[in-house]
Amino acid sequence: MDRFWSMLDVANGVIWHQYVLYVVLGVGVLFTLWSLFGQYRALTHGVQVIRGKYDDKHDPGAINHFQALSTALSATVGLGNIAGVAIAISLGGPGAVFWMWVTGFLGMALKMTEVTQSMIYRDISDPDNPHGGPMFVVKKGFEKLGLGWLGAIVGAIFVVTLLISTLTGGNMFQAHNVADIGFTYFSIPKWVTGLVLTIGVGAVILGGIKRIGDVAAKIVPFMCGLYILAGLYVIVVSFDQIPSLFALIFREAFAPSEAVGAFVGGTAGYGFLKGMQRALFSNEAGQGSAPIAHSAAKTNEPVREGVVAGLEPFIDTLMVCTITALVILLSGAWNRAPALIYADGQTPAITAVTDSSGQPVVHNGTYYWSIPDTRVTVRDINEAAMQMKPGTDVFYVLEAEDHSEAGTRRHRVPAVIGAADQAGATVVADARSAAQKAANFPQYAFTTTTATPPAFLAEIDGVFFGFNGATLTAKAFDRVLPGLGLWIVPATAFLFAYSTMISWSYYGEQGVVYLLGRRRFAILTYRVIYCLLIMITTQIINTEKQLDILSTFGTGVMLWANIPIMLIFGPVAMKAYHDYMKCLKSGEMPSHAAPPIKSVVEGSDVE
Repeated sequence: MDRFWSMLDVANGVIWHQYVLYVVLGVGVLFTLWSLFGQYRALTHGVQVIRGKYDDKHDPGAINHFQALSTALSATVGLGNIAGVAIAISLGGPGAVFWMWVTGFLGMALKMTEVTQSMIYRDISDPDNPHGGPMFVVKKGFEKLGLGWLGAIVGAIFVVTLLISTLTGGNMFQAHNVADIGFTYFSIPKWVTGLVLTIGVGAVILGGIKRIGDVAAKIVPFMCGLYILAGLYVIVVSFDQIPSLFALIFREAFAPSEAVGAFVGGTAGYGFLKGMQRALFSNEAGQGSAPIAHSAAKTNEPVREGVVAGLEPFIDTLMVCTITALVILLSGAWNRAPALIYADGQTPAITAVTDSSGQPVVHNGTYYWSIPDTRVTVRDINEAAMQMKPGTDVFYVLEAEDHSEAGTRRHRVPAVIGAADQAGATVVADARSAAQKAANFPQYAFTTTTATPPAFLAEIDGVFFGFNGATLTAKAFDRVLPGLGLWIVPATAFLFAYSTMISWSYYGEQGVVYLLGRRRFAILTYRVIYCLLIMITTQIINTEKQLDILSTFGTGVMLWANIPIMLIFGPVAMKAYHDYMKCLKSGEMPSHAAPPIKSVVEGSDVE
């Protein structure tokens, strides 16, 4: 497994090269200008559309505009908003938040364009069960150019990236975070959480897009409202810190200060990288996933649904992600002090991992080091109250060779809380299993390229709890009001993850349909694999680093496949956009009084 994570990390270095990020930002700027700042239309006309003023039950499609938006939002407003933001700040610092905002704003234009494209080229041969997405854009688009063979190949490539992202970010990232926070707060075994999620997701996805849309339309408004209210409470009670906090975000985006506490630090470029990665992972702009959900909307105007889709990054990134970021920064959880100190007051020595003959393990010029089991005592009882149980992730911070991405010399070394010793003191143990230690297996050990052992930073005199993703956000809430994170974050994390997994299961299923047709056995096999992976994931991911590697890989491969499609067929989408807006301005666009909200939420206004 160690080699697997290393390979994915290397692949991410290529996929997420800074030049790639510049291209994504450039495409966002392109469509922002081309649409004459279509973000404005999303915030005005888009709201009227989801209110039902343009719904028509005679139009082709399966669900109304509100349900289509809810389905897409249930995939985007997920643990990326809770856990992804926490990872971005934990690794990239406060400056990452600024780049999340930039990505969210430009993402509105990206989302509007890619959904408009998919609506133009969607398959409505069965008006009650339409299919769409970038794979259909290239299939039909290239067919019109006499290059059907090329469209088939590019469509298949996109579907492969779609399935990768479905299984990683849409499934594994969500399952792990819910299992981790359930274990941290309530000592629920991770496999139990995995089983509950598996059964719950399976029960919904068997009903197809109509059941998914119905469930999403009910869950999304409730879970967003609950989470936003809790976040606003934290912001209000800490309102005096807001001006200085915004100053910190802008300053750190361009000139990061020296890292302290649990934060390992990084350059402005590293904050830019993490901010963009997590924002794109959360709002999915440019990935090509959301068009699959929107293609099921009842409408005969492609641009109308595209404008609705432009609301997603605004709600997801500029609202929900921002609230998470402010809570984490206002609480100070991101750069917290150690919660455990060494029982004897002495920093433990770092020892070399040796082979059976007692010689240091060296592989391709890499030396492996570990920290022996260490007795510790509680430093902050409030921070540690619910954490002192065997199996809880912790980490040391030490200084060694340059961090390849962050540009600092600070590193996190994972460990775990072990059983108490005979004197009753807690033991922090090497994160390797007993079998790995016996075999001198170096997984989880720290590595260097020199034979000199790394040294602890002078100011680091203890051990930090490894709050991974959603757990860090929960602890941030608890720092402001003890118990708030205990109930709000686990509840919303479960709902966020659940809604994301059922929506992404549909995305992946549409990819399977594109490749293999509506073969019942193929679809059933896919659903079973998707559900079983939920259970497996809760047992194999152990650190925040692994979580970051996995989710960013899935997002990255989709961007590589979809951005070229957006550029090739962008002129088609922009021509349709401007034609639609001319009709809207001239008053030629028919509309009617908005139906009751209850009818819109239930979808009965188009039945």
